[in-house]
Amino acid sequence: MESPTTFAGLIEQANELNLYKKMIAQLNKDFLYANIDLDLNEEVLPLSMKLILDETVFKLIQEKFADYLNLLYIIDVPEEVVKKLNGDDVLQLAKQVSFLILKREWQKVWFKNKYS
Repeated sequence: MESPTTFAGLIEQANELNLYKKMIAQLNKDFLYANIDLDLNEEVLPLSMKLILDETVFKLIQEKFADYLNLLYIIDVPEEVVKKLNGDDVLQLAKQVSFLILKREWQKVWFKNKYS
């Protein structure tokens, strides 16, 4: 599997393999483990999902940093990748971290589908 480099590419791969709903379920599951209320509907449109995720990550960075770090740990977003991001603009940082979260969740779903 080639890792997607854009949000559109990620969604395209998920839709091609009919795994978009499973990716949403994985997001909901991991956010629930982190005690963060996300609860996305499986029918949510990709752009709406992205906006909700961006906003949630932004609020976590601003208001609940410990919960944000815990979420990244639970989802298993690589720490070294997050550290390389520029934190000067928190909104941009939240969008970049959201994409990293989606990429990692996509990897989990893809691997489960491929090897189970």
